[in-house]
Amino acid sequence: MDKRLYSIDETLKGVRIDKALSTLNEEWSRTQVQQWIKDDHVLVNGLAIKTNYKSIPGDTIEVTIPELEELDAVAEEMDLDIYYEDADVLVVNKPSGMVVHPAPGHISGTLVNGLMAHCKDLSGINGVMRPGIVHRIDKDTSGLLMVAKNDMAHEKLVQQLVDKTVTRKYQAIVHGVIPHDFGTIDAPIGRDKKDRQSMTVTDSNSKSAVTHFRVIERFNAFTLVECQLETGRTHQIRVHMKYIGFPLAGDPKYGPKKTLKLDGQALHAGLLGFIHPRTNEYIEFEAPIPEEFEQLIEQLRRSKD
Repeated sequence: MDKRLYSIDETLKGVRIDKALSTLNEEWSRTQVQQWIKDDHVLVNGLAIKTNYKSIPGDTIEVTIPELEELDAVAEEMDLDIYYEDADVLVVNKPSGMVVHPAPGHISGTLVNGLMAHCKDLSGINGVMRPGIVHRIDKDTSGLLMVAKNDMAHEKLVQQLVDKTVTRKYQAIVHGVIPHDFGTIDAPIGRDKKDRQSMTVTDSNSKSAVTHFRVIERFNAFTLVECQLETGRTHQIRVHMKYIGFPLAGDPKYGPKKTLKLDGQALHAGLLGFIHPRTNEYIEFEAPIPEEFEQLIEQLRRSKD
């Protein structure tokens, strides 16, 4: 194990220990340092501390850098649909049916496997099974994802998600004909106590969740909508649309059994915009609806005539 020693001077007086360390060593991200602190890899004057510890001049900090864990997943050559790439960020259009990152029992064929073959470097902040992954979309949801190629980019992109400055717009087909043209769903989402694999609108152990939507087109018994995320909770659009009585077509978890013939929910992450972590310029990308999704819309239009 690699051990490093640092001393706190007056310039870092009162600064949180994670920020102080990332200042003393610019190669370390605060998120990375916070994890080391939680794992007791950081000692101040020989004692373990918490991430909110405020530095005192004269403190001696010992950092034990853990050895990198071997990644169980392997690089796999894939024909990835890359929309943008530079030294810091990559934007990829994920097809429906592809899992974003490996998990126990499912360590191949994921987006991460493909990214590992495509990129030499990816951010390590989210751990060895999720290199570069800043946010995710469900397996059966298609669309755009931003990927961090280094820890600096990762931290800044995550902060934008926290600050709600990332633009994320989805197209979805829902059951029912929504009567109003616009709406906002502000309802907290948490784990469903009756089914731990599902999320639900609940007041217990929930987090705030806000989804804005607008109607794009109405059909006989379905509606094409655009949903814009203000927050990014697990299954947020799927849970929120079910909550207001218009569940997604094809959704095996939250939708009705009698639905359109689809392999999963009719949901596409079509627009993604964010501030570039290095240039500080806003960049935006748009991916068209997949062919299967477009064919479904045409089918609904014909049935309407």
